[in-house]
Amino acid sequence: MPKNKGKGGKNRKRGKNEADDEKRELVFKEDGQEYAQVLRMLGNGRCEAMCIDGTKRLCHIRGKMHKKVWIAAGDIILVGLRDYQDDKADVILKYMPDEARLLKAYGELPENTRLNEGIANTLDEEDEGAGDDYIEFEDEDIDKI
Repeated sequence: MPKNKGKGGKNRKRGKNEADDEKRELVFKEDGQEYAQVLRMLGNGRCEAMCIDGTKRLCHIRGKMHKKVWIAAGDIILVGLRDYQDDKADVILKYMPDEARLLKAYGELPENTRLNEGIANTLDEEDEGAGDDYIEFEDEDIDKI
């Protein structure tokens, strides 16, 4: 049996859950960057996102974020646009839900943007009467059937 000479296995690669990004400064977009909302994850470090300018782009998650920052459908992200490919972009930053709310409050995101936690809430508000879709039968009605 060979002796293990490494410095650890899978758990070491995962690292400690570094909570240093809890109080980070809000990053606004610059030239060549755009805000986007993730539509769906495609795998292989890619996702499909709808940019605020109305363009649907294929986004590549950069290596620094890969397997460290988990991105899901509905998240607000900052993407770097490519000069040579308009339909592709690179994910630079994922905004936390509270940061996304701040961006919306500052007017950086349009008012019709539905934030990740707001998607479930707005669906519940629209379908308030939908919970009452059951039908009550009287004993007489059941006998007729």
